[in-house]
Amino acid sequence: MQKRVITVIMLLLGISLGVSFLPSLWQTLKLTGVTWLDNIFTNALIGAIIFIILAMALGNSIVALIKKLEKGISEVSISYLLFGSLGAIVGLILGVLISIPFYNIPIPFFNLGMPIIIMALLGYMGARVGTTRIEEWGKLMAGKRKEQKEGEVLERKIDDHFHKYKILDTSVIIDGRIYDIAKTGFLEGTLLIPNFVLYELQYIADSGDSLKRVRGRRGLDILNALQKEEGISVEMYDGDFEEISEVDSKLIKLAKLLDGVVVTNDYNLNKVSEFQNVPVLNINQLANAVKPVVIPGETMRVMVVKAGTERQQGVAYLDDGTMVVVEDGQHFMNETLEVVVTSALQTAAGRMIFAKPAHAQKGITENGNNNSKK
Repeated sequence: MQKRVITVIMLLLGISLGVSFLPSLWQTLKLTGVTWLDNIFTNALIGAIIFIILAMALGNSIVALIKKLEKGISEVSISYLLFGSLGAIVGLILGVLISIPFYNIPIPFFNLGMPIIIMALLGYMGARVGTTRIEEWGKLMAGKRKEQKEGEVLERKIDDHFHKYKILDTSVIIDGRIYDIAKTGFLEGTLLIPNFVLYELQYIADSGDSLKRVRGRRGLDILNALQKEEGISVEMYDGDFEEISEVDSKLIKLAKLLDGVVVTNDYNLNKVSEFQNVPVLNINQLANAVKPVVIPGETMRVMVVKAGTERQQGVAYLDDGTMVVVEDGQHFMNETLEVVVTSALQTAAGRMIFAKPAHAQKGITENGNNNSKK
């Protein structure tokens, strides 16, 4: 279908160019007296034949070029196209105005070549200014909020300080806890999944490493579950930043562009985002924040599962994954015992609790009481 459309366009173009320029060619060749050659029908036919041959020879190349342009345009956001087009139009208008004096110069290069160069240069510069300052143009063109009238129901407005989009990175999707958090309703706004994150998930799911393959498929299952959940708003971002190779850098760039929030559990991405003043929601920090607070002197029951790094220490874990280091815990390996909390330490990796067996604490207390009685 595309080749037929291209052929028709080339046919019409050949007819118009043949009628317009072939009479000048016949006049140059001194063939204007040949009536069967120098007439409108012959000129149109010759132009049509020439361009039909060109369409047959270059049809596949033109179709491939059109598909490449369509693919490139589809990967670019609407705001990028809008502001780029407006910038190019403004640049071309300025180029036309600046080129007017050059048309009066009786030198071929200045009256023909210079206007073309000026319009091309200003059009390109206008497009670049429009596409590189999208955020600023958007804020400039945004209308001011209407003042709330008395007696009306208060409506929530989205302004420059309200972060609507929560942009998910690959690690937080594979982790899976984002689904449970979103179901609770604590995440307001829309969850945004960029295409480059989806491509990275697909690449991981197709990996030859079985562990990576399972992680990638789990991430894709989490995305499908989020999209099917009725109370969760999920959108896709089709644009890409081809000049940036790393996915983390693309996420930060997208968050700046949309004034969004990056949702991750990657420690390094968290720090880089904070350095570039991009808001971040870290799932690991949320998990540490909602863990129950323990106070020295409290008792709990744990099972010692492995030896610690220091002598005679044992290690146990709570249901939420918090590590409990038990003094003299190696003597109770694979046993459930009651321990007394002595201290707690908060680290970047999470919370760590130090404890000792409760019967040892009781023994110390009893000995102390006996000594005081004596």
